[in-house]
Amino acid sequence: MKSLLFSRFLLLLPWVLIVIIVLDIDSSRAPLPALSPRGGAEGGSGGARPPAPRRRPEAGLPTIYAITPTYSRPVQKAELTRLANTFRQVSRLHWILVEDAAARSELVTRFVAGAGLPCTHLHVPTPRRYKRPGLPRATEQRNAGLAWLRQRHQHLPPPQPGVLFFADDDNTYSLELFQEMRTTRKVSVWPVGLVGGRRYERPVVENGKVVGWYTGWRADRPFAIDMAGFAVSLQVILSHPKAVFKRRGSQPGMQESDFLKQITTVEELEPKANNCTKVLVWHTRTEKVNLANEPKYHLDTVNIEV
Repeated sequence: MKSLLFSRFLLLLPWVLIVIIVLDIDSSRAPLPALSPRGGAEGGSGGARPPAPRRRPEAGLPTIYAITPTYSRPVQKAELTRLANTFRQVSRLHWILVEDAAARSELVTRFVAGAGLPCTHLHVPTPRRYKRPGLPRATEQRNAGLAWLRQRHQHLPPPQPGVLFFADDDNTYSLELFQEMRTTRKVSVWPVGLVGGRRYERPVVENGKVVGWYTGWRADRPFAIDMAGFAVSLQVILSHPKAVFKRRGSQPGMQESDFLKQITTVEELEPKANNCTKVLVWHTRTEKVNLANEPKYHLDTVNIEV
């Protein structure tokens, strides 16, 4: 008799275990109470709504447009690489890269394709007569960047928040600089390091206004400032369609003044970088490359792009 009961118990045991497991699974799948728009339990008018998607922190930031003139030389790719590594860390930045050439070079075209940045690649040659020593450089390239910017935005409705910055490829930029310039209302200014024969040059600020210039060269300039020392609101660029860098009548070192005179006054300048007391950009020009042992004709079995 005992053996019969024991055998029947063994037969029923697996089925009991299966029923227990199924009941446990069903209880674990019981739905949680839905949340109302205010975060409480479901109820009241309107019922439950899906949570609003989070906006990315940079969604409302003005775009920074960085115009960079560049030209063919042994260190060109190295300097563009350094600059691209900086730009990749800046939210909402559009790079306008302008070659001094009659056509886009293969080197820069390949570089732009792999840079991982929103980038517009332009080209315009500098006329031979303007390539003499002592004449202003990169005039045509900066003007080409300005023309592209105006053409892109001329049919878009305002407001179009944005900031323009002239970013030469041989400089070094702190990421803090881009945070400073992004709040530019009209024209903002700051110091530049290792320029003009001094450790730095800067606008002199009193009571939040620019009142002069600390510079080693021609302090009598209307805007004694370096090309890397200012940014301009996109709205100012669009509202002054004829403001460009000039060739005729412009002297070396005066292009910044000639351009800024067309769009602002010294009294309107907005000091950044702790009232122009912090250096956030430097003229770290690359040393001239020694290629004394480079063969006249290519002798290597492979062609390596440098």
